[in-house]
This record gives sequence, structure tokens and C-alpha cells, in this order.
Amino acid sequence: MTIHVLKPLALALLMSFVAVPCTVETPHADSRLDVYAKPGQWVTIGKDRRLNLRCSGKGSPAVVLESGNNADSMTWFKVQPEIAKFTRVCAYDRAGTGFSDGGPLPRNIDTHADDLAALINAAHIAAPVILVGHSYGTNIARRFADKHANEAAALILLDPPPQNVGEFSPEFEKADAEEHAGMLEAVRRCEQGAQDGKLDAPPPELKACLRGPNPQFSPALNSAIHANKVRPAFWQTIISITETNVDLYKQPVSKSESHGSMPLVILQPDAPFEDVPAELRTPMEQARQKTQQAIAATSTRSKIIRVAHSSHDVQLDRPDAVVEAVHDAIAMRAEKAKQR
Repeated sequence: MTIHVLKPLALALLMSFVAVPCTVETPHADSRLDVYAKPGQWVTIGKDRRLNLRCSGKGSPAVVLESGNNADSMTWFKVQPEIAKFTRVCAYDRAGTGFSDGGPLPRNIDTHADDLAALINAAHIAAPVILVGHSYGTNIARRFADKHANEAAALILLDPPPQNVGEFSPEFEKADAEEHAGMLEAVRRCEQGAQDGKLDAPPPELKACLRGPNPQFSPALNSAIHANKVRPAFWQTIISITETNVDLYKQPVSKSESHGSMPLVILQPDAPFEDVPAELRTPMEQARQKTQQAIAATSTRSKIIRVAHSSHDVQLDRPDAVVEAVHDAIAMRAEKAKQR
């Protein structure tokens, strides 16, 4: 999906708003992605709400993959098969994305963390689990660990987004607020178009709501993505997350956040702001460093691992680094158990 009012400022704080795995290495359709043209396993949570779950592999501890904003389980197509070689691993579509039903509004990190807890319970995923979160998903993983500490074995966080950038650049904060308002207005137009059934054959004013078919995807996958993103529930979810993210990213990491001695690994890519104007990169990098150091300080067993040759989308650019981090977290957990 491309929304033309979405400039680098707003994009920087929402990070994975339009993320889909487009970085395959061939100009032809990648057959590995065809599995994402249909649901995996629908799991009922709450009252008649279903989330789409994809699990593979065997072993313990289980690994649960938490996608970035607007991304779904497909973003893990390079990572999940590799983790499945040595333990059980599950990815899912959050409420309103992919094949999952919408959820009650507002959608924020608390409601998503509650959904994740309900999913783990309903799907009988053996806890405690290792949580791997990307971008916005790192906030959900951390909140889940706050609320369900006994169900979280370790946290692996792929490039947590910068918070409180305004501390380093008030100009950034003002400009981003203006562009955020424009983006939200555009998304609301898309939501109304979905409600009116106009996105299948959109008029000119709605053509920016959806991307055209991706030549790297099969016709079946392109069709499934299109069908999922013309649903009003998808747009309602995006609107709600966009609204609640304003406060989330405006604030610094809470000084009260604590994960005790839980293993916590942060993967820090070396090129996270490639699409951001050069004059904005310095305050964003300053905020990113401070944010990630503050998150690392929430656990006595944490480490920040710098990842070379990677954009913000570490799971696509360096899946090997993610897999290695899972091995690392398992080893840290085993070492912690020996010290008891």
C-alpha cells in the first residue's frame, strides 16, 4: 500500500506501516510464499474472534514471532523455517491483519498483548515462550512480558523504534505531527472506501490506498493480500494503531519497566534510516540509541548486538542474525537455570 502523503517523518515513527516481504532475490514469483495465500490455523479467542496462526517444528522452548505494524505472519517467511529446524515456532496475524478477524477498538499494545496471551492459551502453545518482536512488535512483546512474566522465557527485539525523538529535535516532533495528521486523514478515506465497497475497483481518489500486484508474488498470493486489505477491519485497525502510536512513541521508555533477569537480546541494524532525509537521521539515531539502551537496562541479562548489512527489516535482510539470536537466548536461559 502506498499513501502519497506518507513522508519520511511519519514513516520513521510508524516504521513497518507498509511492510511486506518484497526483498526476495529473484524477479520471479517465490514459491516459498505461496503458503501465505491461505490461512494456516484459525484459533478462536474471546467471543467468536479468530486469529490466524502458523506453527512449525518441534521442541522447547517454543518461539513466538510478533510482526511489525501492519505486517503479518508473512514477514517471517525467511526466519520461521530456519527456527523450525531446532524448535517449535509460531507466527500469527494480529487482529485486523492478514487472515485474522478484527478486534475491539482501540487497538494498542495492551489489547494486542492480551490477544497474544489468549492465543497462546487457546492454541496450547507451551509456555514460557521466547518472544521475537520486530519494530512495533517489540513494544507488544515487552508489554506481554510485563503482564505475563511467567509466560515469557526471553525477549528478542529487532530494532525497537526510537521513542521521544523530540528530545533531540523539537522541529522533528512538530513536523512529524503535521504529517501524521495528513496520513491519518488519508487512511480514514481508505477506510470509508472499504466500507463503501469501492477498493476492489477504486476511483482515482482511492487508488493510492492499495499497491498493485507484486511481480514477486504468485497470482494467488496477490489475490489473497488484496482481499485481506479491502476489508474495513484492516483499515479500522490501522487507524486505531496510528492514533494510539502518537502517545506511545512520543514518550521515553518508562523508568518503571523491568524484566528482572529475563534474557533480553536487541538486534541493532547498521542502516535503519535509509529512506529518511539526511538532516533527520542524526536526531533519530540519537533517540534510537537512547531508546534501545533504556530497554536493555530493563533486564540484568541483556545485550545489544549490532547487525551489519541490514535495514530496519532485520528479519528480511539478515534472517541468520535472528536465528542466531534465538540460539543465544536459549543458551542464556539454560545458563540462568544452572545458576538457580
